[in-house]
Amino acid sequence: MVSIYNQFDPVSIAIFAARVRRMDFMTEFGSLGRLDGVAVAVLVAVWLGLSWWIEHPTAKRPSVSVVMSEYRRQWMQVMISRDPRIFDAQVMASLRQGTSFFASTCLLATGGVLALIGNVDPLRGVAEDIAMTASPAVIWQIKLGLVLVLLSNAFLKFVWANRVFGYCSVMMAAVPNDPDDPMAQPMAAKAGELNVRAAMNFNRGLRSMYFALGAVAWLAGPVPLMAAVAVTAWVVWSREFWSVPRAIIMDEKPVQPDPKL
Repeated sequence: MVSIYNQFDPVSIAIFAARVRRMDFMTEFGSLGRLDGVAVAVLVAVWLGLSWWIEHPTAKRPSVSVVMSEYRRQWMQVMISRDPRIFDAQVMASLRQGTSFFASTCLLATGGVLALIGNVDPLRGVAEDIAMTASPAVIWQIKLGLVLVLLSNAFLKFVWANRVFGYCSVMMAAVPNDPDDPMAQPMAAKAGELNVRAAMNFNRGLRSMYFALGAVAWLAGPVPLMAAVAVTAWVVWSREFWSVPRAIIMDEKPVQPDPKL
């Protein structure tokens, strides 16, 4: 009687059920093919590689982010002799509002993705019609998980950028308003570096959002994902290295006055 009772012990039943669920998960997870793994690896490699390229470009062709970093440092130096500094405060407030807006957007998008992960059935039918294949619910949850990771990273970058812009604001307020003050130049230089770091994190958050949008294509399959990664990479690269604003900043495209004005 004791041996029979032990066979139906609640702990043993729970362990057995957990093993069954684990086997089911591994079986369902195995339905992802090698091409899916390659596509995800390509996304991560392109995302990180492109970010490194933008932040460490060649001297012959700098990115917009690097060029603007020098203008940010110059801004802090010019601010020393500007009185009053109302314009500087307004620009900084605008930058912080931008980071707050994108952080709020990422938070809302993250909540939407979490809701879909909790109930993938509405999305499952549409995605299966597009991909022409049926997959277990856990597969769709994994694919949405990739989008969730990128959105979460973007949210953290925006929040940190907002905070560093706050540090920069305090440092700007501490810069003496006298160019002859020995502390003016060093304090302005510190404010400039904080401004650059905040902008760097803001740009990283934007790139993470771009690739999160591209990661949605994984719902249609690995090939659409790789195609979306290529398109996203082109959009990000062109805006940093081959855009009209960059040409204007670099004086490669002189601005002509409008004869109608």
